[in-house]
Amino acid sequence: MVTYLFLIGAAFAAGLLDGIVGGGGLVLLPSLFTGLPDAAPTHVLGTNKGSSFFGLISSASSYARRVNMPWRFVGWGMLITFSSAWLGAQAVHHLPSTQLRLLLPFVLSAMLLYTLSTPLLGVAHHPRRLQGTGLAVSALALAALGFYDGFLGPGTGALMVFLLARHHQLDFLHASAGAKFLNLASNGAALLVFGLADEVIWPLAASLAVASVAGAQVGARLAIARGTHFVRLFFVLLSGSLIAKTAWDALRIVQA
Repeated sequence: MVTYLFLIGAAFAAGLLDGIVGGGGLVLLPSLFTGLPDAAPTHVLGTNKGSSFFGLISSASSYARRVNMPWRFVGWGMLITFSSAWLGAQAVHHLPSTQLRLLLPFVLSAMLLYTLSTPLLGVAHHPRRLQGTGLAVSALALAALGFYDGFLGPGTGALMVFLLARHHQLDFLHASAGAKFLNLASNGAALLVFGLADEVIWPLAASLAVASVAGAQVGARLAIARGTHFVRLFFVLLSGSLIAKTAWDALRIVQA
C-alpha cells in the first residue's frame, strides 16, 4: 500500500510538471523503477507511457481550449514524432540506452545556457513560417526528439518547448501548448508498441493515469493563468533539475 501511494503521488507530480512545461518522466520513471524492482525495464517504460499519455491528453485539451494553437505546424509535427517514437520504442528491445543517457546532460546544459543567455527567448510571440532548410532542420529535430521519447523519454517535453521557442519563435506559453500535442503523439506511439507487446501493467497504469490527469489539469491551468514569464521561469528551474538528475545517472553509469 505504501508503494502504491508513493507511485500515485509521483504520477500526480509528473502530471503537474507535464501540464506546465514537461519533464514529468524525471519524477515518474525513477519512481516506477524504485517501486517495481522486479519488473522488466520494458514493463516499467510501458507503464510510464500508459500513465503519462492520459495526463498529456488532459493538459493538451486544456491548452487547446484557451490558447491559440499553431495547428499547421503541430499537425505535421505530430506525424513526425509519432513515426519516430514508434521506431524508438521498437529500438528499446534491441539497443542499450547507455550512450543516450551519457549525452543527455550535455544537451540539456547547452539548452539551459542558451536560454539564460537570451533573456528575450520565449518572451515575445512572433511565430514564423519555416521553409527550405529551416523546415528540414525542424523536422529532423522533431524526429530525433520523437525517437528519444519512444526509446527513453525523460526531458522530452522540455526539449520540445525549447525547439518551439527557439526555432519557431513562439513564446513559452504557446511553445508549451504546442509541445503537449507533439509529446502526446510520441507517447501514444510508444504506448502502442509496448501495449501490443503486452509490456504495460494496465491496472497500475490506469490508477497512475487518474493521478496524472489530475496533476496535468492543475499544471495546465496554473500555466495558462500565470502566463509566459511563469512558464519560462519554470522551464529554467526544471532544466536545472533535469541536468542534475541526468548528470547523476551518467556518473553512476561511468562508475559502474
